[in-house]
Amino acid sequence: MTPSMTGGCQCGAIRYALAVVPQRTSLCHCRMCQKAVGQPFAAYASVAADEFAWTRGTPPAFRSSSVAERHFCPACGTPLTFRYLDRAEMDVAVGTLDHPELLTPVAHVGVESRLPWMVSAVLDALPESTNQSGGAALGGLTSFQHPDHDTGEGWAAPAA
Repeated sequence: MTPSMTGGCQCGAIRYALAVVPQRTSLCHCRMCQKAVGQPFAAYASVAADEFAWTRGTPPAFRSSSVAERHFCPACGTPLTFRYLDRAEMDVAVGTLDHPELLTPVAHVGVESRLPWMVSAVLDALPESTNQSGGAALGGLTSFQHPDHDTGEGWAAPAA
């Protein structure tokens, strides 16, 4: 497969490739997705199963319901995918893509569980800052996170 997009977990133990750029990206607000990612919603991009391949490691799957499973990194816990058992497609967690900025959501799903404050009028009114300014300064930070690109098998996080 010649990858159009790549991604992986936070520690680099699991990597994957997509043969195509996903055409459908959605935000799911259902309680299962909220709990699976520990956030108010999950962003997933869908591709046909034959357009998806694990390129480093094979993660375990958690059967989250009678109809679906989710893959995650056993080393760092990153949620990676969602897959309906009866469909030939794979949904990748958008945040695990090396270039998530290339995809734009086209739909909200599971809105019966959307948190009431997840509306732009509330979110747009919140103050903003970068990690380089104000109260969130991260001076001296050393990241142990895998970079947003494929690396060789011998890649290791910097020593603490």
